[in-house]
Amino acid sequence: MTTTHTLQFLSLAGIGTLMAVAAAPAAAQEGSYYYGGLSVGRSQARIDEERINASLLAAGLTTTGMGKDERDVAYKLFGGYQFNRHFAVEAGYFNLGKFGFTSTTTPAGTLNGQIRLQGLNLDLVGTLPLTENLSAIGRVGAQAANARDRFSGTGAVAVQNANPRKTEVNYKFGAGLQYAFSPSLLMRAEAERYRVNDAVGNHGGVNLFSVSLIIPFGRAPAVVARAPAPAPAYVATAPQPMPAPPPVVAAAPVAPVVLPPERRRVSFSADSLFSFDKSEIRNEGKAELDGFAKQLQGTRFDVVTVEGHTDRLGATAYNQRLSEQRANSVKTYLVTSGGVDSGKVTAVGKSESTPVTKPEDCKGDKATPKLIACLQPDRRVDVEVTGTR
Repeated sequence: MTTTHTLQFLSLAGIGTLMAVAAAPAAAQEGSYYYGGLSVGRSQARIDEERINASLLAAGLTTTGMGKDERDVAYKLFGGYQFNRHFAVEAGYFNLGKFGFTSTTTPAGTLNGQIRLQGLNLDLVGTLPLTENLSAIGRVGAQAANARDRFSGTGAVAVQNANPRKTEVNYKFGAGLQYAFSPSLLMRAEAERYRVNDAVGNHGGVNLFSVSLIIPFGRAPAVVARAPAPAPAYVATAPQPMPAPPPVVAAAPVAPVVLPPERRRVSFSADSLFSFDKSEIRNEGKAELDGFAKQLQGTRFDVVTVEGHTDRLGATAYNQRLSEQRANSVKTYLVTSGGVDSGKVTAVGKSESTPVTKPEDCKGDKATPKLIACLQPDRRVDVEVTGTR
């Protein structure tokens, strides 16, 4: 008798909204890079029990029971190239595991079926940054899945083709989240769907839910460029005296005056850039930074230093982390939206170490509305530009 083994689609699980606060700003994308990774997860398919029962019934056999194995461990090995912060191309090998069933029949007999799936894929991967470290990802691509079946029967069940095989190119797609622990270590959680041919004339889908570790190659934060030291002034050597007329000694030229680079320091109120105790830039703050970026146009600057400051309220360690996060938020905005060269921008956090207010001006340690308002000048972001116009 001829048997049928069919795999059908399962709906992808919905991916809920994940709120995360960036703990380390070092993961900001800097240019293109290659990467490699490994995924491990759970694959899931659906055994088409109705089709199998119909096939057995056509051969004069009635199904009395069926056991199904519709889940297995799966893995992927892959490598890719990240063109920019939004797009990458990725190729790899996948093994979706094996699935099977056992049917018992009347007249007495059993039908056993098993399928193994593995293959190669080529995907286009899109990335949408949500925070400095967290991104949403989506993928679509082509995959060549090789299906290897094995059927066996006992009693009244006879199998004509025990080992059919089929390789076919189909589509795949997926979505998930990616988190950057550092520039050299990323993690993904994804849900993917593979369209496959089961080698006995039927098409269906296999879902894969996986976790991946990714190692970028050559990806590193930008290095701040240092201004070169000015060249020493050249002094001409006096010529040798001539026999006649009397020797003339050329005067040494006056060394040129080297003016120090122009420094410009601008202070932004943290209350206008950020919500209280937050590091995400508000729309009002973006407007201020846009105006500052326009003023930089036409300026040949060597170094742009962004300093984050907090007031004295709260723990020092917490204030240090908040000041660093705010400084890096301003740096990232000036680079991505203001067109400032990332290689010339550095960001540091000063915590509450350099207040503007004096202790006698704002007395007390309890965070009352009056004290918070008095300490407002201390909550700021200073931007210093060194260069020439």
